[in-house]
Amino acid sequence: MPNPDYVRDQVDGVLLSVKLQPRASADEIGELLGGELRIKVTAPPVDAAANEALIRLLAGILDCGRNRIELVRGRTSRHKLIKLHGFTAEEARRKLRGRSGSESRAQGTS
Repeated sequence: MPNPDYVRDQVDGVLLSVKLQPRASADEIGELLGGELRIKVTAPPVDAAANEALIRLLAGILDCGRNRIELVRGRTSRHKLIKLHGFTAEEARRKLRGRSGSESRAQGTS
């Protein structure tokens, strides 16, 4: 099965394209938006609080240390590029899919 556009394999990990929604009602993985995965966090976009909340959320979902998650691009934008060190695209997709019902419906699985 081909990887969705939002996950791209790299030699030492995976690149993840994210659209971050700060000040949401809950921290959660949302639906796919074109080539990006929507992620919602309750933190405001002030003093990098939303970026830190994003990293904490991903570390919890992916069951890894925060040092394996790097914000490559988009520190002040809602559109972010995240590097997940030491992951394969399939592994990241599987763990993220468990938190996002819209991807599994879009791919015909449940």
